Amino acid sequence: MHALISVSDKTGIVEFARELAAMGATILSTGGTARLLAGAGLVVTEVAEHTGFPEMLDGRVKTLHPAIHGGLLARRDVPEHVAALERHAIAPIDLLVVNLYPFEATVASPDCTLAEAIENIDIGGPAMVRSAAKNWRDVAVLTDASQYAGVLAELKARGAVSADTKFALAVAAFNRIANYDAAISDYLSSLAGPSDGKPERAEFPAQANGHFVKLQDLRYGENPHQRAAFYRDLAPAPGSLVTTMQLQGKELSYNNISDADAAWECVKSFGADDAPAACVIVKHANPCGVALGASGVEAYAKALRTDPTSAFGGIIAFNVEVDRECAERIARQFVEVLIAPAYTSEALAVFAAKSNTRVLQIDLPAGGRTRNTYEFKRVGSGLLIQTADNRDIAASDLKFVTEKRPTDDQMRDLLFAWKVAKFVKSNAIVFCGGGMTLGVGAGQMSRVDSSRIASIKAEAAGLSLAGSAAASDAFFPFRDGLDVVIDAGAGCVIQPGGSMRDGEVIAAANERGVAMVFTGVRHFRH
Repeated sequence: MHALISVSDKTGIVEFARELAAMGATILSTGGTARLLAGAGLVVTEVAEHTGFPEMLDGRVKTLHPAIHGGLLARRDVPEHVAALERHAIAPIDLLVVNLYPFEATVASPDCTLAEAIENIDIGGPAMVRSAAKNWRDVAVLTDASQYAGVLAELKARGAVSADTKFALAVAAFNRIANYDAAISDYLSSLAGPSDGKPERAEFPAQANGHFVKLQDLRYGENPHQRAAFYRDLAPAPGSLVTTMQLQGKELSYNNISDADAAWECVKSFGADDAPAACVIVKHANPCGVALGASGVEAYAKALRTDPTSAFGGIIAFNVEVDRECAERIARQFVEVLIAPAYTSEALAVFAAKSNTRVLQIDLPAGGRTRNTYEFKRVGSGLLIQTADNRDIAASDLKFVTEKRPTDDQMRDLLFAWKVAKFVKSNAIVFCGGGMTLGVGAGQMSRVDSSRIASIKAEAAGLSLAGSAAASDAFFPFRDGLDVVIDAGAGCVIQPGGSMRDGEVIAAANERGVAMVFTGVRHFRH
């Protein structure tokens, strides 16, 4: 067996090559990889010696040679190919191990220059990988250190790499090349032009290339007649939904995943500074109950009170461990999906009897980026891309615009209501008080109608809105919406401001004797 090894990431390569040599493989290699293997005591033939042609152009040309690509591309089942190898004294290459120049890591550096980026565009590596992957029936091509152990196990067990494994390796190889080329395209397409130093980069490149890996096929999409699958980013944000581990329950559906993401993104926006625990209940993409508490069970009980009817068959998310007491309370209702960073063994025992409940565990890392950087929305033959709505508001960001100022308790409720409103479909009106939602109005064409629906929801749940805090995801274009909110009982209001009629709305708030603050930030969510 002839193996050609040329890697930038040398993780595990000495051990892998040593195992190959022990099985009688002849090892070809290049540059730094050859020196590393030779230094480890392995017998290595330099590619330049193998081809009879020296490396040139500072190493830019070394493997682009018929002795290499002929050995990779020749089909062993085609007599003419075999004869051509013999005629030109080219040895077939049975195993290729290549990982590419670190282009992605290079351009990720804020100080990367165009020259550095260009030098880290691999030419020979992708060419060899493509040749080997095209000839997958005869050549096993490895492009990542995670593949070494499996290939060695097969070689030791049966003396060869199976056809199924070689095909899977070829698919992985072409995927790697596609992602590598896409990264180059993304980078170069983001530049305004050439530069001798650090180039100016546009936030959105001239060409957008998707980088997603399929996690699973789904039973169907939003409706049974639609087909669907679930994909993740190549490098997902820590603590995002795609990193979940499903502990029990049926397969997740398209709608389960969409609603679970809404619940999880909302609940993880609350931290220890807000309260020891937070609970979010989502139904049809909208929070129908959100609350803070001293414990998970308290937060859940308060969240459920907002709209127990809508909570039936909903998605429940916690930002704290779920214990037995909390689990027993949740188990009294029908829950489609439950999400938390951890569960006690007693809690899992409770849900074991609820086989229809899908129990998900997602690690919630302290600090660091746990949100998406960009958001995508498909439209007819096009794609909308925007930066994610990751803007948070603190008390110091607020503008006090009315004669009456909020009390400390009202400020806490206003900020809580604002966090919730960010995750409610527009037009959004949210009433809150005492660290819990009291009424949620979502997705109406009129802000006045959302206000009325939120108050109707509160009344249906038997909750009083007297003195509550109300949040509006966008400004009140007229005073009528504000009047509806105040008529329902709101004692203070938080909204973005920015309307040409802000003065009219502020005057109405002063007339009605309520405190109102502006955030200067809008949270439309369509």
